Amino acid sequence: MPKQQLPESVDRAIKTPIGIVKGLKDTFKTMLEGAVTVQYPHEKEAVAPRARGVIALLEENCTVCMLCARQCPDWCIYIEGHKDREPPRREGGKPRTVSKLDRFDIDYGLCMYCGICVEVCPFDALHWSPEFEYSEPSIADLLHDKVRLGQWERAVPEAPALETGAEAPKGKKK
Repeated sequence: MPKQQLPESVDRAIKTPIGIVKGLKDTFKTMLEGAVTVQYPHEKEAVAPRARGVIALLEENCTVCMLCARQCPDWCIYIEGHKDREPPRREGGKPRTVSKLDRFDIDYGLCMYCGICVEVCPFDALHWSPEFEYSEPSIADLLHDKVRLGQWERAVPEAPALETGAEAPKGKKK
């Protein structure tokens, strides 16, 4: 005897509750596993050591070349400097002219954290710091000066060791 097919409405009436029960089974199973949400700011997750949080400044490496400010697509970096005459490096040499940093500010209200400034700095004066908690009550307070940017530098981890046979770049932070 050939098998008879049920009418479509009866077939749907049987399959719909079965689908609902399967979905509820998954829902209840997930509910019993517990929450995985970190209750920030009461609990804090460990940040990856090379995470990109805020841009830090190593002031002694900055030569006021303005390359970071010129390459910034948001124009959020403000640099001012002056030139000083310093004694010659060797006895009998000419006095040399050295650029000194007067002002280095980054407006984090404008910054889009693209990292171009960190990449183009030839003297390794800018680094990514893993610090990310620097919210301010006023947007005007997001303009960080060289002192504040220097404080972020303390959180920057050491660079990873070079591979065997690689040469260390000259003038870089150790």
